[in-house]
Amino acid sequence: MAGTQATKKTFTLNTGDKIPAIGLGTWQSKPNEVANAVKVALQKGYRHVDTALAYGNEHEVGQGIKESGVPRSEIWLTTKLDNTWHHRVEDGINSSLKSLGTDYVDLYLMHWPSSTDPSDRKKHLPDWNFVKTWAEMQKLQGTGKVKNIGVSNFGIKNLEILLNDPSCKTVPAVNQIELHPNNPSPKLVKYCTEKGIHCTGYSCLGSTNSPLYKDPTLLKMAEKLGKTPQQLLLAWGIQKGWSVIPKSVSQERVEKNYEIDGWELSDSEVKELDGLTDRFKVCGDSWLPVNVFFGDDE
Repeated sequence: MAGTQATKKTFTLNTGDKIPAIGLGTWQSKPNEVANAVKVALQKGYRHVDTALAYGNEHEVGQGIKESGVPRSEIWLTTKLDNTWHHRVEDGINSSLKSLGTDYVDLYLMHWPSSTDPSDRKKHLPDWNFVKTWAEMQKLQGTGKVKNIGVSNFGIKNLEILLNDPSCKTVPAVNQIELHPNNPSPKLVKYCTEKGIHCTGYSCLGSTNSPLYKDPTLLKMAEKLGKTPQQLLLAWGIQKGWSVIPKSVSQERVEKNYEIDGWELSDSEVKELDGLTDRFKVCGDSWLPVNVFFGDDE
């Protein structure tokens, strides 16, 4: 369809705020590359940038925003509370705001449902859990420091625990999860949709050296449509109903990933990508002190 403007598309959250459908991801971006990638992205037209305290690049993201010349009020900025800061939520947001050089973020996410002990990352805090963390995050509402709060890497089991707890007064606005055709998570996406939780897909291109780039079905479709495999994967995610945050630091790829206007995948092409049978996860939970995926993230 010639008139499709995917880069102008937004998704309305349960708070009424509108999150841009495409953003720039910054996970695994090397130091000294992030600021330029953010600047290039914003100057290209992106209006959504995703970072996290754990990425160690919030300062550079803030730098890139300033250097872009794009007013802060026009940018959707997401950051995340690190696992070792669960019992210090206010300190966590203050640290992020200081690094980013901004007064507020549009979305503040609990990065993982793991309250990791800062003195020993192989251990979980004995007297804390993600339900208590969420109770603290709820207190940030109305402070002006966060416009929306949400979660990340929550499967159905942990969402049920959170939503059914009496302390949970605010349904998360977003659940940021790994989403690509080899990890499509239909049950989890359906669950979130039913609860009014918007999904953002990370590793939406399958991450660095993605096996997806060797997938014959995807490559053939890209060739037929005259698009890059990355552009097809982004269009697939947006047409499936979630926002996407492709990560790149190369100016050419950052710009190319944004060139998704004026066309869309047909229903049969979406179904063809839905039908890819290979399965892999970029991000598991074996490095955490607790399991967070129980097959309910599928």
